[in-house]
Amino acid sequence: MHVLALVPGGVDEQLLFFPTLETLKRTYPDAQIDVMAAPRARDAYRVCKFSHDNSLKTYPFDFEDRNGMADWGNWLGIVRDGEYDAVLTCDNSWYVGFLLWMSGIPTRIGYSGGGAQMFLTNRISLKPEQYAPEVYDDLLQGLEIDAPCPPVEVTLLKEDLDWAIAEQKRLGIDESGYVLIYVGSAPTPLQNQKEAYPLKNWQAIVQTLQEKQPDVPIALLETSDNSELVRAFVSSVPSLKVFAPEDMGKMAAAIAGADLLLCPDSAAMQLAVGVQTYTIALFGATDPAKRLPTGDKFTSIKSPTGNLADITPEMVLKPIFG
Repeated sequence: MHVLALVPGGVDEQLLFFPTLETLKRTYPDAQIDVMAAPRARDAYRVCKFSHDNSLKTYPFDFEDRNGMADWGNWLGIVRDGEYDAVLTCDNSWYVGFLLWMSGIPTRIGYSGGGAQMFLTNRISLKPEQYAPEVYDDLLQGLEIDAPCPPVEVTLLKEDLDWAIAEQKRLGIDESGYVLIYVGSAPTPLQNQKEAYPLKNWQAIVQTLQEKQPDVPIALLETSDNSELVRAFVSSVPSLKVFAPEDMGKMAAAIAGADLLLCPDSAAMQLAVGVQTYTIALFGATDPAKRLPTGDKFTSIKSPTGNLADITPEMVLKPIFG
């Protein structure tokens, strides 16, 4: 079986799709799976175990970009050349549905209720109130697969684990462990400021942590989209350590080595779920039950107003110190 999956969104959405891939491969171990994802999101598959046995390939395509007729024409050519037996589409737009119909894929599975449904052979009820991996996993009903949704899991390469260990030594972090903080990405002019957690709040959290647990190292997770925030943070608190992973594999390894991760809803949070690191996650308007599994290792803090900035440092510290 040759299956195509269309997964729009960022790295976090790809990670949330991993359980669907797991169920599909358990049912059809010899299946070849191709995933189309935005170029910025493909790095997520570095931590997908099926990427390392050549049973899964990824192709770049940004469904949310301003694609012209030539872009869609090239996309259709690639899909036709794949000679797929089935496609799972998380994009419910009518034009994607139409192009999938044009591609000749015999089994086209997507959600009912959207513009694509008239072009689908198998329509699945969309239940957005569920935990996100379960929403994706429902698509497998179109292949007559009815199995419990597995947890989000990631695979760490030895080279990424070695990098994380070397970084800990470089930063002077011994075997006592460390608290890791991902402050989130810097908001762009087009983003709602309610989606960002203020740096002054993070600074207050770190100050209390250092006062109450002076022997526990605190490190920041620096990425390409928050480097300015991290530099500003370190300039105000020079004792902070900084991990700067260059890919998702190394980021996952840095998170796996931490005793605790503090972060907003993000790809870092999903990686922490995948490696089972204790996590306290901050949510604004989003329902935590849709993004975070239940369990003792994961604590969500929901803003009472929907504005992330209205989560006080005391609310974040309470689960740590009681």
